[in-house]
Amino acid sequence: MDSEPKKDIEVAPALIAVHPDQCSVAVAVGHHLRVFDLLAGSAVSLTDDSGASPFHTDNIRAIRFGAKGKLFVSAGDDKTVKVWSTQSWRCITSVSSEKRVSAVAISDDGTYVCFADKFGLVWIVDLDPPLHDKKPAPLLSHYCSIITSLEFSPDGRFILSADRDFKIRVTCFPKNPLNGAHQIQSFCLGHTEFVSCLAFVQAQECPQGLLLSGSGDATVRLWNVESGALLDTCEVATKAGLLESDGKAEDHDHAVTDLCTVLDGLLVAVAIQSLQGIILLSCNVSAKTLSVSKVVSIGGEAFVPTCLASPSTGTLWMVTGVSTLPGCNYPALARVRVISGIDVEQEPVIVGDDSIPGGEKLLETLQGTASVDDNAFLAAAEAVKTAMGHLLIKKQYPSENRESRKKCRNDRKLKG
Repeated sequence: MDSEPKKDIEVAPALIAVHPDQCSVAVAVGHHLRVFDLLAGSAVSLTDDSGASPFHTDNIRAIRFGAKGKLFVSAGDDKTVKVWSTQSWRCITSVSSEKRVSAVAISDDGTYVCFADKFGLVWIVDLDPPLHDKKPAPLLSHYCSIITSLEFSPDGRFILSADRDFKIRVTCFPKNPLNGAHQIQSFCLGHTEFVSCLAFVQAQECPQGLLLSGSGDATVRLWNVESGALLDTCEVATKAGLLESDGKAEDHDHAVTDLCTVLDGLLVAVAIQSLQGIILLSCNVSAKTLSVSKVVSIGGEAFVPTCLASPSTGTLWMVTGVSTLPGCNYPALARVRVISGIDVEQEPVIVGDDSIPGGEKLLETLQGTASVDDNAFLAAAEAVKTAMGHLLIKKQYPSENRESRKKCRNDRKLKG
């Protein structure tokens, strides 16, 4: 009887990533990695001859392009990190992790890939030269706390890691990172629930950038990473009318699932678990404030974004969907939407399927099918909430169970 609910834990949200020059779009759902070439107008054929386990064999939990667009990284529950060349779409490096991977980051120069595992360790891989079966080196640790997001600061001085225990750690990225990162610059503390996502706003007067974070507490916060100072808090669920002004997101229905900057950070797109659409925040870098600019509702269908991505243009790509949805005929469910014309002054436009870049070919490639029943996406949104609850909301164990759990922990042997 007890084993049945655990199936929810294996549900993984659909992910999306866009090449910085909008050359290609990638969607991951379950163990499927789908890529569409926007310049050629066709699906990309991936090549993986990296070893005994080509391609991913379990849920993919993290995907991203490098800042210059030459590299793409995918990783997940199969304890594998794969680095792809975006010119050939061949897997150039495959890295084995000791535990399931929860987040990845690529240094701006493309020299290093960092990844975090479910146990709270961050590992680093030197890609020079890019060889198969490279060995990762330990970089830093959040012992026993799931790391949810990794980001390099725009100037490359810091690597930031966010976790389930409400904190964001700012670590100085060393000259010799394979020897570990031991100097902590600051902690950004203030969230009252798990931190789900991080992003940077770049500014001339602030080379290291200003940090944005989203959380299960239904807020987006703005930080100075050098000092760890909280600059502003925007209660996005309240502002969008999802919560009363004195309400608390205790049921986590209004958790921020993802955020990304648009128009070089002038606007910030935010996805919330209970919102069929997105919220656009205006970021005033000089005043160091956040405010709600627009709420963009996607009517006519059940679309609650699980992941957002935006290249440098005023275009926002979104995906909703999950893997292994119980009772559904679609084992890997995904739906892609695009919002164009995102600007501080004008109203954004939700692009129709017939006008989406890449057209029907793109939708068939990234979604796996041109159309899916709306009711399935309502079920998918609920499945994501449940899965996030299992994964990120800390369980409270009875006192009699705590000692036995401590004895079974294996972080002590990793500290040395």
